[in-house]
Amino acid sequence: MEVEEHAAGQEGPVTCAAWIRRPENRLLVIKGRAGSGAVPPLLEIFSFDAKTSSLSPAPLAKFAIREEGGDPLGFAVHPSGDEIVCSTAKGCKLFELNSQDIDIRLLAKDLPPLQSVGPQKCLAFSTDGSKFATGGMDGHLRILQWPSLQVLLDEPRAHKSFRDMDISLDSEFLVSTSIDGSARVWKISDGVPLVSLTRTPDEKIECCRFSRDGMKPFLFCTVQKGGNVVTAVWDISTWNRIGYKRILRKPISVLSVSLDGKYLALGSHDGDICVVEVKKMAICHWSKKLHLGARITSIEFCPTERVADLLATPGSFLGLSSTILYNSRKL
Repeated sequence: MEVEEHAAGQEGPVTCAAWIRRPENRLLVIKGRAGSGAVPPLLEIFSFDAKTSSLSPAPLAKFAIREEGGDPLGFAVHPSGDEIVCSTAKGCKLFELNSQDIDIRLLAKDLPPLQSVGPQKCLAFSTDGSKFATGGMDGHLRILQWPSLQVLLDEPRAHKSFRDMDISLDSEFLVSTSIDGSARVWKISDGVPLVSLTRTPDEKIECCRFSRDGMKPFLFCTVQKGGNVVTAVWDISTWNRIGYKRILRKPISVLSVSLDGKYLALGSHDGDICVVEVKKMAICHWSKKLHLGARITSIEFCPTERVADLLATPGSFLGLSSTILYNSRKL
């Protein structure tokens, strides 16, 4: 269902956002807003103008989540652009996006295996859309066949609590990291853990992303050791660490990779973002103190443009959060 417009300023803060690439070569952005007073949690759909690198001034559609614990925590968008999974405090909700010309609607659908599993820290579709994985704040890992929802892996004790997660380009492997600094690789087709990434006792493996260029496959992870933070590279044919680079000299909150595999983006706890050219492992853009210096909570490269959609959630003392579209076409 769609909901009525509310007076400006009454809606809650933005908590998450994601790109939607539509089959008709149209780009949209979905934002999730927490509930505020009498206004329920909202999902909002915006159009994206590639020429100006900006969103439409008003949402094209809204959907109200009228249930307790319905605040959106994160999104996973199916590669087809037709389905969106939203994590809330209660579990996962599935939405179908229908669009005809300028008319856009979000329709809630049943998602039985995941509706009451509690808050999920990580959500991910495989590149081909045939697999869907969730990593819970309770450390529970679930991998499902899509759209049949057949369970491929169900591991309640995968981690103490999930920190980050990614699926390889060929949909063969899933990597996950824990808040305790450990990292594990899973073989999706077999539904079993394959290997734990090696680390020293004083190292914490935090963010993780597989390469996307289709060439020799690598795994990138940010590793914190004392006050030092490096971006390390693993060869996924041997799962050996083959090198590292100290890029941002501060703790990293989030890591992303462009769909063409040419760039990494790193966000810091104090609001910095840098873009790294993978071939040289060198910074080609650095923006400081975005979102009033608050922690960057998500970075997602635009599917068709060299633009990153950034979402930060400031501390409660600021009482707001926002989404920034950052243009890096000239890199």
